[in-house]
Amino acid sequence: MLLLLWDPLPPAEAVSGNQDLITDILLRLPVNSLLRLKCVSKQWLFLISDPQFSRYYSSLASAGIILCGTTGLIDHVSCGRRNSEPPFTSLGFLNDSAGTKILQSCNGLVLCCSFFELGKSRNYYICNPSTKKLLMLPPPSAKGCDESTTIFGVHLYFDPCKSPHYQVVCVRNCAPSSAAANDHYQIEIYSSETRTWRLSGSPFSAPFDMVFDNGVLWNGTLHWISPTGASLCFDIVQEQFGEMPSLPSNDKWSKRRLRYFGESGGHLHLIEIHGSGTTQFQVFEMAKDYSSWIPKYQIDLAAIVNAYPEMARSYPDSHDTRFYLFSILFVQENEEDSLLLLHIPGILENCAEDLLCLSLMALNMNNQG
Repeated sequence: MLLLLWDPLPPAEAVSGNQDLITDILLRLPVNSLLRLKCVSKQWLFLISDPQFSRYYSSLASAGIILCGTTGLIDHVSCGRRNSEPPFTSLGFLNDSAGTKILQSCNGLVLCCSFFELGKSRNYYICNPSTKKLLMLPPPSAKGCDESTTIFGVHLYFDPCKSPHYQVVCVRNCAPSSAAANDHYQIEIYSSETRTWRLSGSPFSAPFDMVFDNGVLWNGTLHWISPTGASLCFDIVQEQFGEMPSLPSNDKWSKRRLRYFGESGGHLHLIEIHGSGTTQFQVFEMAKDYSSWIPKYQIDLAAIVNAYPEMARSYPDSHDTRFYLFSILFVQENEEDSLLLLHIPGILENCAEDLLCLSLMALNMNNQG
């Protein structure tokens, strides 16, 4: 009789032969660790370099905040569960004599620009801080651009789940001969696929106080809100303009202050505060169909002010009507809880340690009977 004995694989070999298990493990690691693990074997190099893996990794990426200090060092605050090893701590590899600052990050890519120097145009860069690869964007070169061109805003759009290529949207002035009397602006789009700029549509007009350098990207669309409440949005894929619904408030804009406008986890949020010296505000969320702003939370920070009395100003500042010193950096909603990230200057010496991560559920006045 022939007796066959089954010799099980050692645990290490069993794991190395299970590609699904390896993939699941790698998806939980920070970017810097993935880059080092490419050197382990050809199998891991092939797996980590696979565009499909990159797209899935990006879709699972947790949101976070990039904090840029005056010393040039960069800190990173993760708002998710994945191991939050800082992806980078400086942009020294850019080597721009004027110095650089971060304008925006989008799915692992960062848009930067040089600081202003008299008589020189700014340089704009797209870089991957994890790999230290970068590209200096050529200046807009479409019709109507010359040395007198003014750039009002530059925005990065990159969705690796849809395409390996990114786009850069530039809002600039247009030549007087190419626009009507009231059309002062022009959209121009750079594509990493063609490495060229091109005009998008015709010159357009906008409210006099629209600030184009603070746009928010949501669902492939750029959104802007002016200090007086006017709105404008630009669908990057369809290359069409639109407007957002107005907020449900009858107060004059002289009594309202926009304190936060941003995107997180597929949600577009807005926070405004009515009147000075108040600790209460509402958190609004845009409906998926753009039909209205939905009030989600009614927040009262009175308990936070009591815990941190340094938030209250000791004297009025005529140049800033905020009586309480705090900045709203981030709003995040998930299945377990919704979070509000505050920066309160002066609590500690380190900017990253001056942050408070608060539960919106706990602060919601609607939950307090």
